Amino acid sequence: MKWMRKGCRTLASALSNVSTERQIHDPVLVDEVVAALRPTVGDTVVDCTFGAGGHARALAPAVGRKGTYIGIDRDATTEPNFIAFSEQVDCRTRFVRTDFAEGLNELDGEGVVADVILMDLGLSSMQIDRLERGFSYSRNAPLDMRMDPSCGESAADLLATASEEDLVRWMRTYGEERYAKAIARAIVRRRTEKSITCTCDLVEVIRAAIPTPALFAGGHPAKRVFQALRIVVNDELGILERGLERAFDVLAPGGRLAVISFHSLEDRIVKRFMQAKSRGCICPPDLPACVCGREPEAVLALSKSQAPRKDELERNPRSHSARLRALVKAG
Repeated sequence: MKWMRKGCRTLASALSNVSTERQIHDPVLVDEVVAALRPTVGDTVVDCTFGAGGHARALAPAVGRKGTYIGIDRDATTEPNFIAFSEQVDCRTRFVRTDFAEGLNELDGEGVVADVILMDLGLSSMQIDRLERGFSYSRNAPLDMRMDPSCGESAADLLATASEEDLVRWMRTYGEERYAKAIARAIVRRRTEKSITCTCDLVEVIRAAIPTPALFAGGHPAKRVFQALRIVVNDELGILERGLERAFDVLAPGGRLAVISFHSLEDRIVKRFMQAKSRGCICPPDLPACVCGREPEAVLALSKSQAPRKDELERNPRSHSARLRALVKAG
């Protein structure tokens, strides 16, 4: 977790071609993020999911030479992107390679205070489009799905050992899959005959398990199962809940936090968190006067979630499910 200073242009140049290829990813809600976070000269910005650096390139110029930009990402393939980014901006930069809940916890322990914090919870195009990562149900690849391929169990590992009950629970809870029981039963039956190691293996099992009409309704039949497995493999919702609390601890009084979510489970957690932080009195409504003395810890920066505009949807169809929420810490 070192600070990156100017002068390491040789390494950045060597990685620039790789970085450029990965920056094909089109960041979502960029204008809305900048408007909600309002970075200014000298600010410390923490980008909890750096990815290809799309949002970073929009936020960093505002903090200037006196500012600091800290990128967090557990995906090792994003570090070359950060190195290239650090050579293109005037502010001090630092990369923390871990999940953002742990990264924020480390920053908090060091006494870092952030003026701006951004969480972009979606998978980047560079992750979806790299076959070896196994995130896509549209093409055949190893069934991995780990954000950090160097640690933890892959999706194939989980499918090989999980009980039928766990599979049902995951698919219902994290994927809202209507045919979870039938699919789980089919997975358990299939793995006794042959290991499920590739994305096409899982898609085949799902297609065979659900009724024929369901194959042609509501998008790809494997979409919800893949989402559920990805969430479990990466502990996405647990990291989000822990990360929101740590982000609020790191945030300076008057600092701003913005979160972009991509499905209802994430958005629900973010909405509840921000509503709780912005809530004042919690006394029963029939009391004539407040006795709890509770003061709001934050103010909502947006009265409701923001979705992509029509022009962004036309340019980047993958942004259709994105929702932005933001708050300002009291004080």
